[in-house]
Amino acid sequence: MNIVIVDSSSVGLKILSSMLEYQGHKTHVFTDGQEAFDFIRSNLDVNLLLTGLELKSMSGFELCWDVQLLCQRGRQIYIIAMSSNHDERKLIETLDSGAEDFITKPPKEQELLARLRVAQRMQSMQKEVIKLASLDSLTGILNRRAFFDHCELHCQNAKNGEALTAIMFDIDHFKRVNDVYGHDIGDKALTCVVNTVQSEFGLFARMGGEEFALLLPRIAKDKALDIAEQLRIGVEKLRIDAPKKSLKITCSYGVSEWQKGDTIESLLKRADLALYMAKESGRNQACFGEHNIQMAVPERSKKRVEICYLS
Repeated sequence: MNIVIVDSSSVGLKILSSMLEYQGHKTHVFTDGQEAFDFIRSNLDVNLLLTGLELKSMSGFELCWDVQLLCQRGRQIYIIAMSSNHDERKLIETLDSGAEDFITKPPKEQELLARLRVAQRMQSMQKEVIKLASLDSLTGILNRRAFFDHCELHCQNAKNGEALTAIMFDIDHFKRVNDVYGHDIGDKALTCVVNTVQSEFGLFARMGGEEFALLLPRIAKDKALDIAEQLRIGVEKLRIDAPKKSLKITCSYGVSEWQKGDTIESLLKRADLALYMAKESGRNQACFGEHNIQMAVPERSKKRVEICYLS
């Protein structure tokens, strides 16, 4: 585990750090509570906090509380508090401040290691719960809710001047696929389309039915259109095994670029309008959505367009 240890005793920190590193854990030690919190906030791989209650800058109670707030934003950090004071009220206050566990200071080695094993089991279960809540059960990519949760940081970066684009796309004539070939083949078509999207592109989610969203951090309009075309060609080449024949499918794409004053909703709205235009213009192509979603007619991509119907 990647552990931050905080205590007022430098000697105690050295002993704990040596004990845990000998067991294969990575440790970072602090006597100052604020410095420890700043480190935890900026290092996303920290997954356990072991802290005393009498610290510099802030109390252990405050540190537990602030780290617990980070956990409410999607972090997984197990908190164990340490104290030589056996006052029941202090124990209650510590747990109410966000600590998951409490151990007497100085902790006995075997007891501490056992509590760390509990922490590992708890985090493993939490990861599985988060996975089940965040991923689409059919395709394994983000679901709609998780997609919007993950967009926050990228939108903030876009407000600070970083490029951000979005692609909305769906499968052309998907209802016909289900009606003619059955939902099993429709599900296969969905997973095949998902497999054409490279993970390094950005945040990828199934928004519902046959519709997908792709958020592209640090990518501007022209590159986003290139990616949409790359995806279009990849899907066009797919051949899906179906009873008696091979099924050929295509997708249509709408692309939008972050503009001043945007929100994730307005960015996706323009992409969705551009997707609608791509379908109205013949499908199997990409269109770019202009800034004014009330007045603009999406710009048709200059990429090659070829309409492909079901075989």
